[in-house]
Amino acid sequence: MSPLLSSYPVSHTINSKAIKNQSMGERQLVVLNRQSFEQANAEIVTWPGYQRTPLRNLDLIAYATGVANVWYKDESERFNLGSFKALGGAYAVLNVIKGELIKQGVASEVSAADLISGRYSEVTKNIVVSCATDGNHGRSVAWGAQTFGCGCVIYIHQTVSEGRKNAIAAYGANVIRVAGNYDDSVRQAAVDAKRHNRFVVSDTSYPGYMSVPRDVMQGYTVMIEEALQQMPEPPTHVFIQGGVGGLAAAAVAHCWETLGKARPRFIIVEPDEAACLFESAKAGEPVAVTGDLDTIMAGLACGEVSLLAWEVLEEGADDFLCIPDSAAADCMRLLVNKEANNESIVAGESAVAGLAGLILASQVTSLKNRLELNNHSRVLLLGTEGATDPQLYQQIIQEK
Repeated sequence: MSPLLSSYPVSHTINSKAIKNQSMGERQLVVLNRQSFEQANAEIVTWPGYQRTPLRNLDLIAYATGVANVWYKDESERFNLGSFKALGGAYAVLNVIKGELIKQGVASEVSAADLISGRYSEVTKNIVVSCATDGNHGRSVAWGAQTFGCGCVIYIHQTVSEGRKNAIAAYGANVIRVAGNYDDSVRQAAVDAKRHNRFVVSDTSYPGYMSVPRDVMQGYTVMIEEALQQMPEPPTHVFIQGGVGGLAAAAVAHCWETLGKARPRFIIVEPDEAACLFESAKAGEPVAVTGDLDTIMAGLACGEVSLLAWEVLEEGADDFLCIPDSAAADCMRLLVNKEANNESIVAGESAVAGLAGLILASQVTSLKNRLELNNHSRVLLLGTEGATDPQLYQQIIQEK
């Protein structure tokens, strides 16, 4: 059989600190835990438009890579926002508003239904949330602000597409473009929020800022629970996107606590131009990568690790891979052209990082063996977004 992808370079490092064959420890449980998941899940499933996203069986990919199963959690229609981020950012916005209303003595308890109905609109309209984004997180925060009745200011950096900017603005947010990369926009959002008394709703954490990113990550675990419930058997491997590490940490923590010693092997996949988690694993501590972070995988163009996520990943992630943009583009075409299974799947640039990592690893015998991929392996992939920038998506899939 001919290879699914060209022989693109793929870099691999093993996490020497990974804890295996043990239940999740207190260090990780402080960050994410089942009790907090139950709270997030009970809230999110009541939101208008909630439904489980599909888990797709990529049987042709499984056959070609020599594993038993490949399951793809398709987030392209989540709350009609086109990505899993709807679960995290909006949930954190809700908690910010609830906390502020309680702090001001407006109410002792607040529900999402109260906010959606406009019950406290005279107060919430003066609350403003803000964040920096590559696109999807900002759209979720803007949607959450619109849904729950507060103001919103979103910061984007210089390489975020106009399509993604317009998609955020469509939810009523004031969108500000700043010079530099994603990490520069994070810093600018924080400075301006302090100056204008806004509430930062970021998906990355840093010293002194942990509570809101924890809520964001806890929202993501709703997707992980859905996937575990939908799979006929638990996964043995999870190939998952990097970025700042929030999604990866949510997946690791939820699977680890749920499955205990039988947790799957976690392989974090990043663009080779923005591999802060890969480099942190090599260094044994969080390190930043610098430069333009220029990658088509816009949602993964992050140079600095979320410290909260690292509390989980330092001992919970098993392996780290770096892949080139060209492999991601090819995987987008594989999915839409029915080369992964018998239906066309629309997957955005960041959605296919895990798929690219699986395929490239399977095509290098030594790496496949190191990752213990074989005909008994059950692989879970998280298809985190659809065509969140339709123009760019069409451009990529039509390239030869």
